[in-house]
Amino acid sequence: MKIRNEYTCPLEITHDVTKGKWKPILLWQLGKQSCSLSKLRSDIQGISEKVLIEQLHELISSGMVNKKKHDGYPLRVEYSLTKRGIKMLEAITIMQSIGVELMLERDLLTKK
Repeated sequence: MKIRNEYTCPLEITHDVTKGKWKPILLWQLGKQSCSLSKLRSDIQGISEKVLIEQLHELISSGMVNKKKHDGYPLRVEYSLTKRGIKMLEAITIMQSIGVELMLERDLLTKK
């Protein structure tokens, strides 16, 4: 994620911080519950561990996600949303509902 020195609109920096295939999905998953790296990896189909770590690092650096290390063996790390991440989740929830509408219109939702 590259943060520029100049922006003409606050939406531009928000876009830069959250753009990408996986960041909204990571925020959505963390909105359900705090998770370990392995739980996120298993819950998000198609993401590689390398990309997952990179995306989490960028979300941490933008103040959307918190990383907490727990003492003990084995080492346990948990990721959770910050207050800013929770606020962003509100926007992602709206995007999710629009996505459901679009998928229903196009008959793209499959029944299991």
